Amino acid sequence: MARPKVYIDGQSGTTGLQIFDRIGARDDLELLRIDEDKRHDLDERKRFINAADVVFLCLPDDAAREAVSLVENPDTCIIDASTAHRTAPDWTYGFPELSQGQRAAIAASKRVANPGCHATGLISTTAPLVQAGLMPADYPLTCYSLTGYSGGGKRMIADYEAADRPERLDAPGIYGLTLAHKHLPEMQVVCGLAAAPVFMPVVDDYYKGMATSIMLHNGLLNGVGSAEDVHACLAAHYAGQRLVSVAPYGSQGSTLYANELAGTNCLRIVVCGNEERTTVTALFDNLGKGASGAAVQNMNIVLGLDEATGLL
Repeated sequence: MARPKVYIDGQSGTTGLQIFDRIGARDDLELLRIDEDKRHDLDERKRFINAADVVFLCLPDDAAREAVSLVENPDTCIIDASTAHRTAPDWTYGFPELSQGQRAAIAASKRVANPGCHATGLISTTAPLVQAGLMPADYPLTCYSLTGYSGGGKRMIADYEAADRPERLDAPGIYGLTLAHKHLPEMQVVCGLAAAPVFMPVVDDYYKGMATSIMLHNGLLNGVGSAEDVHACLAAHYAGQRLVSVAPYGSQGSTLYANELAGTNCLRIVVCGNEERTTVTALFDNLGKGASGAAVQNMNIVLGLDEATGLL
């Protein structure tokens, strides 16, 4: 039986390289490799895109839209890692654990929008609460998200790893100060929120790993008497999942570290709080379940493989 053909359009970027690292040595796939000097040749890219069963787009938004316009083969499935199609109605959002039917939707789709890293953290904690009716759609949600500097791509990695880097990079950097981060649309749409959350991202001096936290007033939620009720809802939602888990309530100790799941393709949710207030934190690797690991999981689902192949 022929092996599925896979092509990475934009392999030289951080996400493309990470996808290659996860699938390059697999013997159940045929990885198509374009010549280095033809990476920007439109005709050659078109040939590779239409020869593949699955194409990963690891490109800027406009380039991703251009790549989609090159598809002529109706059997080619596109998994887009850019922001371009994450709220498009004719694309399937690539978070399999989102709802009971999401895996089947991904498996049947030829257009899968891979989630953003910060969005993965917020959606994983918020969408189940909205779906269960605990969080009203008009809840005034706030979130902060701490990430390693690899999330900023090659330029930021170079800045942080330069021998003569400025001293300010030794400290956490709060960014997105206009409160218009590019992941906000998918956060709102996928979670079913009436308004986008107030979202504050923070980058710090470590390579990879994320801690995305939402902060809740229990009195503004429906039927929540304590943080344990929020925990019970999330634990029920993710019961039986292999790549997303909910830590037992009260097991987290006194401190959470954002790089706890660095180097993995898994996401762990930790619920803390009391009768009045709750925090829910998603811990994961911004390059794993936050980007390339999620893309490979979606590819496995599309191809009818065990979704954790190459990820655990």
